[in-house]
Amino acid sequence: MSSTTVELTKENFDQTVTDNEFVLIDFWAEWCGPCKSFAPVYDKAAEANPDMVFGKVDTEAQPELAQAFGIQSIPTLMIVRDQVAVFAQPGALPGEALEDVIGQARQLDMDEVRKSVAEEQAKAQAQEQQ
Repeated sequence: MSSTTVELTKENFDQTVTDNEFVLIDFWAEWCGPCKSFAPVYDKAAEANPDMVFGKVDTEAQPELAQAFGIQSIPTLMIVRDQVAVFAQPGALPGEALEDVIGQARQLDMDEVRKSVAEEQAKAQAQEQQ
């Protein structure tokens, strides 16, 4: 793990996401070849975006976190902005694609995102009551 990334555990996960506007999360495991090839790409993006928190969740050491987020394949990248997951995708991204995803996450109108999430939750609750 590089000095620009933070190891996320069940003990520090909630606090990290609550205290920071932008948190990128790399779900990985030591035995995973694609995870190892993605690590330097992720570290380089962390160095290029010092205003964001780049966290890593070792799915072997933190199975509760992997399960809580429904991680079924690794690596999986997740971006949490203002405590809302705005991106989640399995697979190792090339550097250019990772920078593109980060740029898109920066440009999101979080008021619109929260409004959309609230609408989806209301729909789901309405369907449950039927």
